[in-house]
Amino acid sequence: MTDEAFRKQYDRMANTPIPSLVTTLAVPTIISMLVTNIYNMADTYFVSGLSTSASGATGVVFGLMAIIQAFGFMFGHGAGSNISRLLGGQEIETAKIYSSTGFYLSLFCGCGLAAAGLLFQVPLMRVLGSTDSILPYAMDYSTFILLAAPAMTTSCVMNNILRYEGKATYAMVGLTAGGLLNILGDWVLIEQFHLGIAGAGISTAVSQYISMILLMLPFLREQVESSLKPRYFRLKLQITEKILSNGMPSLMRQGLNSASVMALNLCAAPYGDAAIAAMSITTRIVNFMFCVSVGLGQGFQPVSAFNYGAKKYDRVRQACIFTCVSSTLVMTAAAALGAAFAQPLIALFRDDPAVIEIGVTALRLQCISMILMPISLCGNMLFQSVGKAAVGTLLAALRSGVTFIPILLILSRCLGIFGIQLAQPLSDAVSSLLTLPFLFQFFKELAAEEARQKAQPVR
Repeated sequence: MTDEAFRKQYDRMANTPIPSLVTTLAVPTIISMLVTNIYNMADTYFVSGLSTSASGATGVVFGLMAIIQAFGFMFGHGAGSNISRLLGGQEIETAKIYSSTGFYLSLFCGCGLAAAGLLFQVPLMRVLGSTDSILPYAMDYSTFILLAAPAMTTSCVMNNILRYEGKATYAMVGLTAGGLLNILGDWVLIEQFHLGIAGAGISTAVSQYISMILLMLPFLREQVESSLKPRYFRLKLQITEKILSNGMPSLMRQGLNSASVMALNLCAAPYGDAAIAAMSITTRIVNFMFCVSVGLGQGFQPVSAFNYGAKKYDRVRQACIFTCVSSTLVMTAAAALGAAFAQPLIALFRDDPAVIEIGVTALRLQCISMILMPISLCGNMLFQSVGKAAVGTLLAALRSGVTFIPILLILSRCLGIFGIQLAQPLSDAVSSLLTLPFLFQFFKELAAEEARQKAQPVR
């Protein structure tokens, strides 16, 4: 990228009105999130036609994918957050070091996860919640997911670096193309070639590697400031520590999501494969509805990180408030639709009376708490973006497991299946309310920093 191109990008990130900037950056990410969730739901849809146990296997392997993505997002957000603040401070060469280091660390990690997962595949599937009837399907599906682990981790890094640079359109192309290919692959391999759940796994693995190649192109063509060139890779403690600490909220969020899926599957197992399948389908539907809000948050992250690095603190506050309000409005509309059409939505994935009965109640309960979810999301993303890793990690942990797992264990014991259905919405409400004091305190700190800036004499 030329100096002139960088100056234009700097002016765009530092001076464009906040609503326009956040929305512009969010739209490609929302499209990517929608397509990604659609292809995740496509796996569930096509596989659910095989059997209830096969449908349950997608929920089990979803926990495995969450583990792999946890490490990818850790390196991706960790590198991206630093890169955006460095570019805000116009430290371009240092930003290249963080991008290359984050990429290769994620590649090594993905290879390690694949090897370890294949070596301990059976106990891993058991821990993730497989029953005896689900295990054969989970083994077939997870084999190909593990083989795709290096592509998944590196794609997470490149996607986040592109977003944090304000180049979300490039990320959208890579993710969207991979998602559409996965949907096509599911149809061909499951419906036409009758490969069963293995067909869904093959389709996912192939699409992940194609997506990885597409995400590499902007870096290879030098259309961005960041770089993947090995000469910028630095295995230094200070750099690695900054990447890991800023990425820890993502690892905590995704890692605890995986632990939560394990706990949910284990608590649901006594009620049969129908309960596991119902909760898995409900989770996919909620994630799909929530992805617009997540996309807005991911459009907000580069804005907050860049302007924090450029010491434009008022823009950081404006961006957070705009994102939180707009996300809440979106989620209110989504919750109303989800509650109204809960039965046909669940039935779309598995026309099993037991699955529908459990899933409809779970979905409607989650729709109630969905209105509060953007508060927790914005708080978590804000602190991660501005480099306050400890607070970001704490807030990420709240919704992903710290509140959910204890609530799940208590309510499932006291209320049975209704307790399992109620656990996630109650956890969402508690974690969102706990986020508010941290946001208010941070806004006070920003105001104090602005006052100090204004008090300094002009040189």
